[in-house]
Amino acid sequence: MLDTAKPQVETLLEVNNIEVIYNHVILVLKGVSLTVPKGGITALLGGNGAGKTTTLKAISNLLHSERGEVTKGSIVYRGERVQDLSPEALVKRGVVQVMEGRHCFEHLTVEENLLTGAYTRTGGRAGVQADLEMVYDYFPRLKERRSSQAGYTSGGEQQMTAIGRALMSRPEMILLDEPSMGLAPQLVEQIFEIVKRLNEEQGVTFLLAEQNTNVALRFAHQGFILESGRVVMDGPAADLRENPDVKEFYLGVSDEGRKSFRDVRSYRRRKRWLS
Repeated sequence: MLDTAKPQVETLLEVNNIEVIYNHVILVLKGVSLTVPKGGITALLGGNGAGKTTTLKAISNLLHSERGEVTKGSIVYRGERVQDLSPEALVKRGVVQVMEGRHCFEHLTVEENLLTGAYTRTGGRAGVQADLEMVYDYFPRLKERRSSQAGYTSGGEQQMTAIGRALMSRPEMILLDEPSMGLAPQLVEQIFEIVKRLNEEQGVTFLLAEQNTNVALRFAHQGFILESGRVVMDGPAADLRENPDVKEFYLGVSDEGRKSFRDVRSYRRRKRWLS
């Protein structure tokens, strides 16, 4: 008899019921749990203030710079609790975050920005140079602009630079925060297409936080929806795209056709999800 059981997918990251508090009093995450399988694209969805960025910063250990801390729960990467590691130690383990807002060193050139991503690496120049050429293969525009000061490049070029810099650390997993923010729709498609290629061709695992639910669910394999610091829905991206609540509340589409955001009965939806 043929074995038709699906092969088990390795879990790379587990976030287990974490709570995050800022300034010792402001509770932002209220028991968030999620899993990220190795080799996939996982989307963390929700509106502004839902807790997406805080979740990513909790994973990458960047909360302390903003007087935040994980007060409950655990974060496990490859079977090891990592919430007490420094951000640099986590980068050396293969986890790197691309911050919201296309953070670049504005006074450095595009290529100098990319090379800063290799600061934790050992093994000589040849490997770094090979990876720099790999980044230029995925982002030809950066090769054209390699000598330009990053602060004078476009928003799309700065986003490409930020992702390329993360790739230079040879990450196993990239935490990508709001990659579509402030970009024209055509550029958003281009960025997500490159993310898809990096996932398929380089095996990079992505956890991306995104307000643009429509585009994120087209490229992701699974999704988690946050509301007010809680996960209210999760599942395969294809299922979430067809879910009536997601279509109405996040995609602006109902059984009666497309609606404006103001027409969505958000209170009824939220009450159902959180009950």
